[in-house]
Amino acid sequence: MSTLTKKIGLLLGVLLSASCAMTSAAELTDDSLQYQNSLRDSYREQWVTTWTKPSTASAENANIFENQTIRQVVSISSGGQRFRIRISNAFGLQPLKIGAAQLAIQASGPAIVPGTNRALKFSGLPTISIPAGAVAFSDPIDLSAATQTKLAVSIYFPENTGPATHVEGVNKNTYITGAGNFSGALDFPGIEPVTTNYFLSAVEVSARKNSGVVIAFGDSVTSGATSTNWPAFLFARLNANYGTQKLSVVNQGIGCNRTLRDGCGPNASARFDRDVLAVTAATHVIVALGLVDIISPTFTGDTTQIASASDIIVGLKQIIERARAKGLKVYGATLTPFNHSIFNVYTLENEATRKAVNRWIRTSGAYDGVIDFDKVVRDPADPTRFWPIYTVDGIHPNDAGNELMANAIDLALFE
Repeated sequence: MSTLTKKIGLLLGVLLSASCAMTSAAELTDDSLQYQNSLRDSYREQWVTTWTKPSTASAENANIFENQTIRQVVSISSGGQRFRIRISNAFGLQPLKIGAAQLAIQASGPAIVPGTNRALKFSGLPTISIPAGAVAFSDPIDLSAATQTKLAVSIYFPENTGPATHVEGVNKNTYITGAGNFSGALDFPGIEPVTTNYFLSAVEVSARKNSGVVIAFGDSVTSGATSTNWPAFLFARLNANYGTQKLSVVNQGIGCNRTLRDGCGPNASARFDRDVLAVTAATHVIVALGLVDIISPTFTGDTTQIASASDIIVGLKQIIERARAKGLKVYGATLTPFNHSIFNVYTLENEATRKAVNRWIRTSGAYDGVIDFDKVVRDPADPTRFWPIYTVDGIHPNDAGNELMANAIDLALFE
């Protein structure tokens, strides 16, 4: 072989090696870029509901405000650096004028921490008129608030609101002033709080893209009859568990709410879109409904509203289908016992209906998972009654009962 031929062969070898190295480097670069893009996407932010309450209509000529400020203190679940609120005129009979609104961190009572108040705008403006039946989001504001911080939302209503969109509560966290705009005031001295929430329907936080929201959808066993409730205890557990720290928990329970018929607010089937599907970043829903459908006719004496187990199951199946259609995981909670309650609603027929519904919840496979509240709170000596050490009245859990119920939930359902 000539010297020239050897040189050409050596050159071709070098070029081929370089080509392979360049191809390999390109592939590595593509893989690296793909990984970086994936990592960036996982940290990209989205809006997540960190507090919300369901909405109900006021009676005619009730809960009307004019030239007044309402400050409402809410305990958020997930914290963050950027927030916005949602105001609801869902049950309003006329446009709702917002004259001013501010968000701040609560100090105590109606007082706010100085320097934390942020004026809110709506599409760049300090005021907005919300049409009847509609909602409005505020523009985002920067505010550093940790997990389970209590925020104070102050809204000034310059004109007659008409009967307010509201929901009854247990804790006294709402402060209503006399005439004037006090949305930026550091305190509302001398004003006694009330338990009702007016117009404010949600607080949202900017969080990581893969964050989500667990919705507790139920009646007064869910909303709570004491200062605590099982959804709040559930959030504490999720937040302490590394695999579920990305989840908020919101409580969409309404006292004496039924699956099939109106009563204390719209029936659960009617409010499902607004109180579950419209929750920003919803990922899971725990359905804890059917108890009031069983006991309400006994309490009121209206036998025309008796619901059979089949009636209740059909209503629950419809809720499951609607949740799944939007990609939510749906978990079913068994109905807790009510014998010997102060409401005197136990009958053999009611107990048979409760057992039939619970049998379906446990065995049908209709839900993505089952949370067996009945199993943990029933009295070992009498499974038809709520264990007395865990209830305030034979139906509603006390603080220990709420914690017991939350502890019965398998966190693997959310990982």
